[in-house]
Amino acid sequence: MNCRDCSAIEPVEDEGEIRFRPCTFVIASALRASGVEFTAVKNTGEIPYASREALFELLKLLAMLQKQADTHLKLCISGKSGRLTAERWVSLEQLEIRFANDNLISIISNHDFTSHMQPIVDFTEEIVGFELLLRPLPEGSAFQPYELFEIARQTGFHSFLDRAARISAIETSAKLLPRGIKRFVNFLPSSIYNPNFCLTHTFEAIERLDQDPEDFVFEVVETEKISNMDHLQAIFTEYRRQGMRVALDDVGAGYSTVEVMSSLKPDYVKIDRNLISYCDQDNRKQSTIKDIISRAGSFGASVLAEGIERREEFQYCREIGIELAQGYLFGKPEDKPPAHFGFSA
Repeated sequence: MNCRDCSAIEPVEDEGEIRFRPCTFVIASALRASGVEFTAVKNTGEIPYASREALFELLKLLAMLQKQADTHLKLCISGKSGRLTAERWVSLEQLEIRFANDNLISIISNHDFTSHMQPIVDFTEEIVGFELLLRPLPEGSAFQPYELFEIARQTGFHSFLDRAARISAIETSAKLLPRGIKRFVNFLPSSIYNPNFCLTHTFEAIERLDQDPEDFVFEVVETEKISNMDHLQAIFTEYRRQGMRVALDDVGAGYSTVEVMSSLKPDYVKIDRNLISYCDQDNRKQSTIKDIISRAGSFGASVLAEGIERREEFQYCREIGIELAQGYLFGKPEDKPPAHFGFSA
């Protein structure tokens, strides 16, 4: 699902119709043999259903016919109320995952989440910013953020969730943080197929809430392999054109390699927590960290050490010139800024 059609995730109603394509001769003949009433227009078949149980039976039948016909069906379900605002064609596999994780899909569709903030400090331990992280509502259903995003990806809703999470982060920061404090907001490159279009809602939210674009840093999350460097560079360019900054997360581990960092040249480089953990005692980690600092310095990026939990780690990072730090040593993600730092809602 591209962001052009992710304005709503409609619940599956108890009565409606299921459309499928391609409606081949083999599949049409098999449906008739099974006694299923349907209509066909060109390459698309339409089958009415009168209950969720009937819908599930139809999906089982179509899955069997798909296998027998050695084809891949795309389906679109619309309810009797006609509330569907945009056609969303998905695979049978995506529908199976959706129905198996109905509770998580409900959280996504209803925006049943909020944003918590984890402080980012400079070398004097003064708070200069916060990373905003997706979390459950206080009285809402529990979920793990990585699990929510994974189900969204598998069911075609990751563009919707990624955009909604960015908007939540912007709205939370506008309500709780003063101007001049940096707000680090995550984004998935794969959810932004066209930066000029897909980021419009993000920029509109910042303008609507009268926020300073220079306070925002949008960071690439590490969970995705960056396969199209030109596409990500285009996203970076659009953020910067709007007066914002960009960051590369978890550098030194997973997909965020030092080579990727050197190619993208982000404004902020966030060193992976696994490299930072006990870095004061590990010569190999120290060598890698120093290499990252050197390369980041060559294009003027600020370096941030993530996952600091020990005073010794912070002291070592500070001694070798790392400017910013984040981790449990300075604070866990919370629903409001620390009171002792003078911030208030």
